[in-house]
Amino acid sequence: MTDPNASSAPSQVEAGSAARQPTPVKPLPTARWMFGDPARFIAMGFGSGLGKPAPGTWGTLFGWLSWVVWLQPLSTAMQALVLLTALVVGVLACQRAGRQLGEPDAGVFVIDEIVAIWLVLWLVPAHWSNQLVAVLLFRFFDILKPQPIRWMDRRWKNGAGVMLDDLVAAFYTLLVIALIKRLFG
Repeated sequence: MTDPNASSAPSQVEAGSAARQPTPVKPLPTARWMFGDPARFIAMGFGSGLGKPAPGTWGTLFGWLSWVVWLQPLSTAMQALVLLTALVVGVLACQRAGRQLGEPDAGVFVIDEIVAIWLVLWLVPAHWSNQLVAVLLFRFFDILKPQPIRWMDRRWKNGAGVMLDDLVAAFYTLLVIALIKRLFG
């Protein structure tokens, strides 16, 4: 039998707890979090994305160093294969890590800077002064985000979008380098 004095409405305690759902806690992109999944480790540029301040600059510098040490000595065909593989893996890693973090293009995700600077360095002469100019120009365009980079950055919030805006910054870098070479020899 039911109690005639009992109300069918939830008690205040029940109603209050139903109204106050715990908000999901966004994981912090720490070294511990990064090592929890290979996609995070890749998206965070093998740890270079944890550099402060300006993780994108640290990622670019890591990309330059890794190019000089590991990739520059390879054949052109092998470099192209590494670039294509890194692009695909970077898209997938950023997609997965962004979903896990709840932020599709977190500042700590720097594999996009690494792959983009690799592309630039693949196409510029291998002298350190050319590479320095390329790195500085790339950071300029990556930070400034001229159109359509800014539009892409705001519009495409997935792994491909994370990689694409830096590839356009790489294109701008290469265009300016080509213009400098054309105008000044």
